[in-house]
Amino acid sequence: MTEKKYDSVIIGGGSAGMAAACRIAEAGYSCAIVERETALGGILNQCIHNGFGLHHFKEELTGPEYAERFIQAVKDKGLDVYLETTVMDIEDTGSMKSFYGYSSVYGLLHFSCRSIVLAMGCRERNRGNIGTPGTRPSGIFTAGLAQRLVNIDGYIPGKKIVIVGSGDIGLIMARRMTWVGTEVLGVVEIQPYPAGLTRNIVQCLTDFNIPLHLSHVVSKIWGKERVEGVRVSPVGTEEGGNRASFDLDCDTLLLSVGLVPDNEISKKAGVDLNPETGGALVDSRLMTSVEGIFACGNVLHVHDLVDFVTEESQRCGEAVCHYLKGVAPGRQYRTVSGANVKYVLPNMYNPDGDNRFYLRPLVVKNGAELVVKIEGREVIRKKLRHVQPSEMVSFTLDREEIPSLESSRGNTLETGIL
Repeated sequence: MTEKKYDSVIIGGGSAGMAAACRIAEAGYSCAIVERETALGGILNQCIHNGFGLHHFKEELTGPEYAERFIQAVKDKGLDVYLETTVMDIEDTGSMKSFYGYSSVYGLLHFSCRSIVLAMGCRERNRGNIGTPGTRPSGIFTAGLAQRLVNIDGYIPGKKIVIVGSGDIGLIMARRMTWVGTEVLGVVEIQPYPAGLTRNIVQCLTDFNIPLHLSHVVSKIWGKERVEGVRVSPVGTEEGGNRASFDLDCDTLLLSVGLVPDNEISKKAGVDLNPETGGALVDSRLMTSVEGIFACGNVLHVHDLVDFVTEESQRCGEAVCHYLKGVAPGRQYRTVSGANVKYVLPNMYNPDGDNRFYLRPLVVKNGAELVVKIEGREVIRKKLRHVQPSEMVSFTLDREEIPSLESSRGNTLETGIL
């Protein structure tokens, strides 16, 4: 067993992990990245389409190009990187954290560090999560797995394809599968509105005349060895009602039915999870319920843009630096989601500093307003051109905007969309 000691260790080498690690290294602290895959970059490596980096780099990049910018930064800063290494058994031993890394390359590693950043990303929900009835043939893939098969491994999963769920990966795969010569018969979405970004609806479905069936589900799958077809049914309508079910003959079903933060390691470390996001509960510094363990990126909550992941993770890296310096966290008060908001993060705010928030709307609305209140006192009212659940809303609350707070009150911050 080899002993490794650092000021901070980042678990996960995707966009979140690399952004946080670079910020910590810039401050002069020893830092390492532990990644279970064979390369840094995470999901970006299989996202060969463009559209990344418009916010952070002010130019349009593909996923691998975006990842390469940070991979080069990791190299330039001389960060230690442990690829093909799986993390197990995080332990809190007072001022130090420790865990084991199992690797076919490095053997058994024992890490000791003053802080840990959780940046493991998220995983896809599958057929078992949505309970679609029918037979159990081959030809059923998550959209992300199909993306990896096509873009990295060079395999085409099928010829006639139906996609369940209008999440961004599913939409992008509808276009990608059309480009490689398959027939995409349609995208089936249970909600009455699309789950992906508006630009992806236009560029991936409308431009290719691919049907989008809103308020529908795949109610049955049939086929013995391979998928032979699916039944598509309207939501809330009995067989023989106003809207009829219909069948599609296909050999492949791709599932784009949501992402879940990958928090198995977090749970083993004793981190409290947020039932609204599936990620960790964090304070204004993005520190979890376990002292010295931070979280950022898709393991904290599922983002719609990698640029937001980078922004949040760099802030997390700065918070780690403050923690390593021994800077006190200051006052912390609770944040809650109000009208038409599913969640708001972080779960606490600091009235003595500048705060950056991310929230997920519950409604589709044009001409909406973001309203932020502290103990009933309105501190922000901001017009929003359009909101929908698939697109996060972010805003900053500066210390100058926060009224004088009484220590005897709860001083809860509430966000709402009107």
